[in-house]
Amino acid sequence: MSDAGRRGTGGPGTERLTGTPRLGPRYAVALLPGRGGGGALPDRELALSLPGVDTDQLAAYARVCGFAVDGSLPVTYPQVLAFGAQIKLMTGAGFPLRLPGLVHVRQRMRLYRAIGADEPLELRVHAERLRPHPRGAQVDLVADVSVAGEPVWRARSGYLSRGATAAQAPPTEPDEPEPAEVPAPLSARWDLAGDTGRRYASVSGDVNPIHLHPLTARLFGFPGAIAHGMWTAARCLSTLQGRLPEAYEVDVVFRAPVVLPTAVALHTAVGSTTDGWALTLRSAGSPERIHLVMSVGATTRGTHRSR
Repeated sequence: MSDAGRRGTGGPGTERLTGTPRLGPRYAVALLPGRGGGGALPDRELALSLPGVDTDQLAAYARVCGFAVDGSLPVTYPQVLAFGAQIKLMTGAGFPLRLPGLVHVRQRMRLYRAIGADEPLELRVHAERLRPHPRGAQVDLVADVSVAGEPVWRARSGYLSRGATAAQAPPTEPDEPEPAEVPAPLSARWDLAGDTGRRYASVSGDVNPIHLHPLTARLFGFPGAIAHGMWTAARCLSTLQGRLPEAYEVDVVFRAPVVLPTAVALHTAVGSTTDGWALTLRSAGSPERIHLVMSVGATTRGTHRSR
């Protein structure tokens, strides 16, 4: 995961939040005229200090996603903490892409060490790498979490805006290669209920209407309610509990949405080109339909690797 463009600890473009933004009002703001009018990315960073996490909410999240409740944060949980600030950034004045229609296409995360639920967290988010894409424009939302100045987690969320244009010059650094699909045996099969999106929304706060009900999903062009991409990633990662090192990286590419209710099949391989794990989530009824491809591999604690 490249660290190019990483921000410092403050500056004129940094806005400190007093609390985690509520997502419902931000989605409403996103529908207002005049949002996402094009142009360059604003030089803006949002920062938030958290004394710790709500352990009841964390436990509820763990149950919905399949993680054990062990006093530490699942690798996907800091993204829940950062998501409100990211949505505030994307719905703020001057952000060049409209939130409705943005598609989460990739999620890369690096855990430097286990994070305790009682540790005070400093969270910072910003956007970078607005660039052309064959189907529109793509942008990265970057989130950093530190404890007492020590980096403990970092993520880069890639979003595609179909039909949009990128006013900025393309980045000089190319995108990192996506994880490759690896032939792997079946390791799990899940029957997903129609309320999967609502259950995840209740523990994550992500109340995007495309996940909540078939009727609201159809308003945005989906055949029915779809599972959150971060829920599918978390559910897959939960199957690796107890088999991962203290520090590791996750790279997920979201291919096809999971339209609920449905059945999915997880295929898991050890080793491969990642020297870790390779996971593919498919439709159980139509195996050629791939929902996500994921690689999980060890990294060196405390280092920033550029690829």
